[in-house]
Amino acid sequence: MAKQYDVLVKLLILGDSGVGKTCLLRRFTENEYHPYHISTIGVDFKMKTLDIDGIKVRLQIWDTAGQERYQTITTQYYRRAQGIVLVYDITNEPSFQHITSWASDVDEKAPDHIQRILVGNKSDEEAGRRISEDKGKELAAFYGLDFFETSACTNQNISESFTCLTGLVLQAHQRDVDSVLGSLDSYLDGDSLKEQKGLQDTHGNTQNTCSC
Repeated sequence: MAKQYDVLVKLLILGDSGVGKTCLLRRFTENEYHPYHISTIGVDFKMKTLDIDGIKVRLQIWDTAGQERYQTITTQYYRRAQGIVLVYDITNEPSFQHITSWASDVDEKAPDHIQRILVGNKSDEEAGRRISEDKGKELAAFYGLDFFETSACTNQNISESFTCLTGLVLQAHQRDVDSVLGSLDSYLDGDSLKEQKGLQDTHGNTQNTCSC
């Protein structure tokens, strides 16, 4: 059976319990919204395929539990991830404040150069807003992240945020490939120069040898 995708990308959704991680995932992968559901226990995942610039990308998106008692389980998945969605709830100030802790966990436990974005979820609940969009942008700028305010309820910026992160992962992957190829080219060029020098030395020694 032919492979149905070109690249497999693993993403991880992180944030406090109740910020809407599962709703974001279901809206993106199934285009469904269920406001009432049981909190995620441990981890769960769903798949979705995107076409980005002609590349078929198979996304494996892990939905993690935000409760502290599941942190040991959650952190086991950090090193497998290539991209991370950091999520807070715009109506819940502690969830915004805890982003710094989640970001520190990523820095400590995730691979180097992992790609991240910041998402302020539940933008449809404007009446209950506690975190301004400008505050979200400031925090994202501090960490050098792309920022989106999203709503699983209205489908605002759901596809855009996941597509952005996937694109960042692909770009980082390409930079890694280019770096490896560049290093390989340098190595081969150096090896070639050594070989040429060796041939020149051998040729020079042959010319200097006289049987007269």
